[in-house]
Amino acid sequence: MKQTDLKPAGRNQVDMSHINKSRLHKGVAGLAKLGALALCLPLLASAAARDDYARQWPLQLPAAQEGAYRVTLDGSVYEQTRSPQLADLDILDASGKPVPSLLAAPASPGIGPAQRQDLPWFPLPASQQTRDVASISEIAADGSLRRVQWSAAEVQANAPAAGFLIDASALKQPLQALQLQWQVDSALERDVRLEASDDLRQWRPAEGGDARLIDLRNNGARVLRNRVEFAPQRARYWRLLVPAPLPADFRLLLVQAETATPGVATAWQWQSLSAKRNPDAKGQMHYEFELPGRYPIARADVDLPGNNTQQWRLESRDRDDAPWQHVAGPWVAFRVASAGSDSASPPQDLAGLHRDRYWRLTPVDGVDAALPTLRLGWQAESLVFVSQGQPPFVLVAGSARASRAAASVQPTLDAIRQQRGADWQPSVATLGAPQALAGDAALTPAPKPRDWKTWLLWSLLVVGALLVTGLALSLMRNKPARE
Repeated sequence: MKQTDLKPAGRNQVDMSHINKSRLHKGVAGLAKLGALALCLPLLASAAARDDYARQWPLQLPAAQEGAYRVTLDGSVYEQTRSPQLADLDILDASGKPVPSLLAAPASPGIGPAQRQDLPWFPLPASQQTRDVASISEIAADGSLRRVQWSAAEVQANAPAAGFLIDASALKQPLQALQLQWQVDSALERDVRLEASDDLRQWRPAEGGDARLIDLRNNGARVLRNRVEFAPQRARYWRLLVPAPLPADFRLLLVQAETATPGVATAWQWQSLSAKRNPDAKGQMHYEFELPGRYPIARADVDLPGNNTQQWRLESRDRDDAPWQHVAGPWVAFRVASAGSDSASPPQDLAGLHRDRYWRLTPVDGVDAALPTLRLGWQAESLVFVSQGQPPFVLVAGSARASRAAASVQPTLDAIRQQRGADWQPSVATLGAPQALAGDAALTPAPKPRDWKTWLLWSLLVVGALLVTGLALSLMRNKPARE
């Protein structure tokens, strides 16, 4: 009988295991690449597109190019927006990318361009911060300080001041900031405290009057903070106190007051709405109205034909199936005409802004036969934006898919205003004629996105488990027989 040579057991099986492991590694690597690509899809889809909005308004910029602009919204913009917070309002550049923007409230009196005026000042010795300054001061008939007399013992030669007495009696407007100019070679970093008085005897802390003065230099660079800002307030005299000693070489050169001149308030505009009767189950008559857009309503008035007087309660809601919310009243609205004169009640101021679409008037002390006209007052807001990207820029509005991203616009405006002066304002841009984009299609909510990340991770786990199971079965089938 011929003896057959036997091959070493398990050789072929080991080779198969190497092949299976190689296939497993390639499969896992491919799935990992697919997962990385899937994770990047949300980032690619986050770029805003013009087709996400219903309408656009080209923006006309002034000839001189500036870094920041302000565009005032009009009725056509408010009637196109759908979001109660105006989130579907944005600025896009030429490529369709959003630029940093901020919704600004209407201008109101008291925020006009700031004015600066030099003020007289007097140094305060370190030992006399709390002394009755009036007893050693010469005050003119108009309240201005002519002289503050310290004794020779109180003032040491070349001693740094512990504060400064500032005469603001000549100011006609509330003071909102002090601008200091000084000379110093040493490093300066001191906390200061501001106090106000009208008689030089009774002093009160200025609201928001704590600040920090800084003057640091290094290799030609300089960090300077010489402005003390606080809430606008009136006082004849101010006392700037420095708790820590100033550098010996510190010399104050100039003190300037910054006041806010009265600004021009944004004009009131009115929406007149026609009523529809809607009595409730108890027989109470209600008059309902629908506002055509997301106007920032802040006032209300009622018009009735002829001579009339009525007490009203005003309510609003955002959806026709939501509960009514109290807005104003009860208040009496009247109109009486006699002998050629016409007397009417003033409009009712509302608490805050209301952008609800549905409004309801309810008479409190009776039902008038005539249908009332509801007049809702609003002031135009502005959208302030930084001209980032390539012009031309457009304002877009009306979307159920896109929303304006939060941007650090206000800190940027504050930094520019600090560099260019407190009276700096963004340049004015104007709205062009509206143009259609996606129209009503943009107002349809996008389908709810699927959680592809979760599905992908579960798929990876299932496929990986199947690969490991297949490899184990393959190894078991090719397991070498024991002798």
